[in-house]
Amino acid sequence: MNTAELLVQCLENEGVQYIFGLPGEENLHVLEALKHSSIKFITTRHEQGAAFMADVYGRLTGKAGVCLSTLGPGATNLMTGVADANLDGAPLVAITGQVGTDRMHIESHQYLDLVAMFAPVTKWNKQIVRPSITPEVVRKAFKRSQSEKPGAVHIDLPENIAAMPVEGKPLRKDNSEKTYASFASIRAAAAAICQAVNPLILVGNGAIRAQASDAVTQFATLLNIPVANTFMGKGVIPYTHQLALWSVGLQQRDYITCGFDNTDLVIAIGYDLIEFSPKKWNRNGEIPIVHIGVSPAEIDSSYIPSAEVVGDISDSLYEILKLADRQGKPDPFAISLRSEIRADYEQYAHDDGFPIKPQKLIYDLRQVMGPDDIVISDVGAHKMWMARHYHCHSPNTCIISNGFAAMGIAIPGALAAKLVHPKRKVVAVTGDGGFMMNSQELETALRVGTPFVTIIFNDGGYGLIEWKQENHFGKGNSSFVHFSNPDFVKYAESMGLKGYRVESALDLIPVLKEALAQDVPAVIDCPVDYRENHRFSQKAGELSCAV
Repeated sequence: MNTAELLVQCLENEGVQYIFGLPGEENLHVLEALKHSSIKFITTRHEQGAAFMADVYGRLTGKAGVCLSTLGPGATNLMTGVADANLDGAPLVAITGQVGTDRMHIESHQYLDLVAMFAPVTKWNKQIVRPSITPEVVRKAFKRSQSEKPGAVHIDLPENIAAMPVEGKPLRKDNSEKTYASFASIRAAAAAICQAVNPLILVGNGAIRAQASDAVTQFATLLNIPVANTFMGKGVIPYTHQLALWSVGLQQRDYITCGFDNTDLVIAIGYDLIEFSPKKWNRNGEIPIVHIGVSPAEIDSSYIPSAEVVGDISDSLYEILKLADRQGKPDPFAISLRSEIRADYEQYAHDDGFPIKPQKLIYDLRQVMGPDDIVISDVGAHKMWMARHYHCHSPNTCIISNGFAAMGIAIPGALAAKLVHPKRKVVAVTGDGGFMMNSQELETALRVGTPFVTIIFNDGGYGLIEWKQENHFGKGNSSFVHFSNPDFVKYAESMGLKGYRVESALDLIPVLKEALAQDVPAVIDCPVDYRENHRFSQKAGELSCAV
């Protein structure tokens, strides 16, 4: 047995099902070992796509997604997806080939110090310098990656080490136990909640990772406290719940902003500052905060909890419920906000304008998708509308990257989602900018047999940047954001996919239903009216919060 074969045995021991990546000269021995493994190697068209697949696989399963590249340019191509997983809290293990240790002391073809390069975008990374340490390196990589807060790790394997003979076996996985919050912190949190007149819950992705959706819903219901979620906390509480105030996190004022203006206590559950800066909702640090999470609160001048409950989230919520005898009704102002938010959402149900308004496009998408179906949002202007208008029944049914927020994630992410949940409908929602960054992975999806639908919000430019330019410099004052596009229908058909073009507002639902019924990936080109961006900014600027 050589080191590469032992590495693959260790990956099997960790329960790895898929490795996403590209073959290369310096990972030949790993690829040869995978030929005889139960692990399925999925050859992608770009290493960035491979890393995004591993990223979304990790986020959906809680088990580290694995991506593989060769050295040098292959490794640098992984970086964006690895960084995305690390900041979004998705477990990922990246493995890179490397020159032999006998070449590292001199200037060498394609050699980069990958351990140094990956250090800023990973929780931990190491080079395997001796064959015998392989089981320890792999076990530590997966343990660190999957421990709260999850993230990316990196293993670098020099080609001469990979080929060396070795004796060894995978390490037994340890069973980590839950940690529980102290009684003193539970009591302090319960006291703060009982004293609050207009408390508000802010829930983030940490509650999804902790599988605390039921506990959060019961907690909010029994204590009559309205709930807002971050972009990455969608579905923790069903959007149909009478206390759900939907998503917060737009870079502009919105109805839900008024809820934070009126609250006298924010109960942050599984909330990560990277999802939505507290300076956006607690600029002066005056709103009291109860922090409930698996990890202690991050340091921020606008986020200094008066009570900090650190431990298993579900257990913490149930323990607080035993002590919190709050009898108050939900803040009438917050409930009136829910009515305004829903009315704003529903007003686009029958809009027949064309190009289609983003609100209408997303409204129709929600009507077609089932409660457990999955959408993966790319990054761009459409992401802001998806965050505001696409609402979820359950967790992990709308995947939005809002930590690193990297363009190009939707198509490779949708492939991974279809692998994890082959019986669910999966839709990648992307702009024309993000689509062209990783559209080559549609060929991978066809080859692997993962049919999903890609909806392109087509505006011929980088719409989010244009939106921000016009907000900053005035309407009509944008620069360097426009481009031309290929014929997306022909582009899809050239790869053996199904291609569709929406030509009226009435087309969208029947086209989407037909596309979802295909047994190959499908692409829908949908012209979008981003004049709504400016209208929303104008409306947000005029918003006042009268209590």
